[in-house]
Amino acid sequence: MEKICGLNNIDIGESAEIIRLENKGSIRRRLFDLGIIAGNSISCVLKAPLKDPSAYLVKGAVVAIREKDSKKIIVRCKNE
Repeated sequence: MEKICGLNNIDIGESAEIIRLENKGSIRRRLFDLGIIAGNSISCVLKAPLKDPSAYLVKGAVVAIREKDSKKIIVRCKNE
């Protein structure tokens, strides 16, 4: 079963498909430059003890994203 959620809700080892970005301005452009665009696959590889930041694998690169920004990245993840 699939669910739609913010990127911050996926756990370490889980993968998801990016649906859309609700971020605005320069952070949105930065995320696009890093390959975080609709249709791409993304997986969580590491979460800091206080959940900020978290590291994600996208297009072969590991990217650290703050929780406030990852909440605005909407993904489709598989609920197992």
